[in-house]
Amino acid sequence: MSPRSGIVGLAELESFDTVIDVRSPAEFAEDHLPGAINCAVLDDAQRARVGTLYKQVSPFEAKKIGAALIAENIGRHLQRHFLDRAKSWRPLIYCWRGGMRSGAMTTVFRSVGWNACQLEGGYKTYRRAVVERLESLPGAYSYRVLCGPTGSAKTRCLNAIGELGEQTLDLEGLACHKGSVLGVLPGTPQPSQKWFETCLLRRLAAFDPARPVYVEAESRKVGNLQVPEALIKAIRASRCLEIEATLPARVAFLLGDYHYFPADPAWLKTRLAALHGLQSNETLARWNAYVEAGQWPELVTELLGEHYDPLYHRSQGANYAGFGAPERFTTDDLSPAGIVALARRIVSGEPLRPVSRPA
Repeated sequence: MSPRSGIVGLAELESFDTVIDVRSPAEFAEDHLPGAINCAVLDDAQRARVGTLYKQVSPFEAKKIGAALIAENIGRHLQRHFLDRAKSWRPLIYCWRGGMRSGAMTTVFRSVGWNACQLEGGYKTYRRAVVERLESLPGAYSYRVLCGPTGSAKTRCLNAIGELGEQTLDLEGLACHKGSVLGVLPGTPQPSQKWFETCLLRRLAAFDPARPVYVEAESRKVGNLQVPEALIKAIRASRCLEIEATLPARVAFLLGDYHYFPADPAWLKTRLAALHGLQSNETLARWNAYVEAGQWPELVTELLGEHYDPLYHRSQGANYAGFGAPERFTTDDLSPAGIVALARRIVSGEPLRPVSRPA
């Protein structure tokens, strides 16, 4: 539709100075258009109140109270955030479905003299577009998949590859999780599934299809978040680059990368409890004893040998087409400098080189 009518589609998004999400803070926190600011015309409690009135009393009563609250909140936002905006300022405003909430703010702003517009279909239209694009866009790229058992520094290597100017997709970074049962990051909750997909689409859309995209081999889920089906299929059908690090190098790397576990042994025990049913009670008791005694190298070595490595070989062999004949990159050095050197070899396609092993 024409901007003159005050209603526009997603295709017009880039032409606006500010995108304003007038939904409640809880709705905004779950997901929103990238770059949008939240100016709720009904906060969470007010939205619940109006919704209850609508269901239990009548739509008319709900609309009266809702209109009063919306008017009050729009006035407050206008006073606090927008009085300094020039007449040429162009805001785009959206709510859940492009209805009463965004319509009210658009009407007020247009009456001031700003060329404010309302997003047709609201957030629901945007969300539908995200889902549709995530069904098709992943297939536009050629992936290079970093494989390797736990402790191979795949994520750090991926980051180093990005610093060399290559295109990288860090799913664990977007998901705020290291991908395993011990992958929870302290003090860093995972985003919602919808926000994860919004960020993922934004990252994918920035890639050049003519160049490869480096990505780490992942399961269908990273923590509690689901990797979109089209993306996981495309990654699993791609070329595999296997990092083969020595066990001492992997143990040393993990002791540094998971430094927060020794600082909070009680929390580590709660994470190990998630392995109940996958490991025997005797094994879990021994690992808890290692935690209590501060025997971190022994714990990490056994976790790798008895849990992570068998799981890795079963999973990769069954799911990744290129895992049977990957390009292999060996190393005995997963220090920061060693990871940078490994990343350079991977990008250049340097052939396999022998690793020095203890006598």
